[in-house]
Amino acid sequence: MRIAVRVIPRSSRDGVDGERDGRLVVRTTAPPVDDAANDAVVRIVATHLGVRPREVAIVSGQRSRDKVLEVPDSGPSALTPHDPHAGELPA
Repeated sequence: MRIAVRVIPRSSRDGVDGERDGRLVVRTTAPPVDDAANDAVVRIVATHLGVRPREVAIVSGQRSRDKVLEVPDSGPSALTPHDPHAGELPA
């Protein structure tokens, strides 16, 4: 599945910040230099979706804030954040 992403580099924090204009907004503290921001975006999106970073690829927009990412197709809930505590019993 392909996801349109808007990247905000040099942000105060890392994370997915919802959707704006049909694109997933990804903030990263990394600067847009030497692929640092691209690597961070792949890591952040992978963590958000609960997949491995190697399963997320930048298809287009390598040098742009607007990117298209290819991620594993895991059904309609693919853009729902991964909850690492799902299925755990409360303490």
